[in-house]
Amino acid sequence: MYSEKNKGKMDKINDDNSIVIEPKTQFVENIQKWVILDKQLKLIHEKTKEIRENKHRLTNDICGYIQNKNLSSTKIEISDGELKMYEKKEYSPLTFTYIEESLAKILTDKSQVDYIIEFLKKNREIKNSVDIRRTYHK
Repeated sequence: MYSEKNKGKMDKINDDNSIVIEPKTQFVENIQKWVILDKQLKLIHEKTKEIRENKHRLTNDICGYIQNKNLSSTKIEISDGELKMYEKKEYSPLTFTYIEESLAKILTDKSQVDYIIEFLKKNREIKNSVDIRRTYHK
């Protein structure tokens, strides 16, 4: 792992304080491994997205068929279990716009609503962390 402690052992520092990284140091190897993992994750993400879209399309087709044939309570036996259509509730996200609109229905004083929204925005927990962002050449 690259650290300040190991800096003198792996790298050379030029007169202008720029670091010259020697070939095949642990730092360079870590960069290479990171790029490989990043490529793998990108491919997996793309494949996952494609699979999710296909499954969603098939779900719509299957549910449409089940509803058209009035088979809503039917269980479909499969090799390792069963499939059954069910109705689920999907809640919209809890956004500041939604909170503001809801508060406006309860509180008549708009300045109170504005104060609450501003308070919530300013007092959210903020975590700072470091990460690596990859950009691609065009």
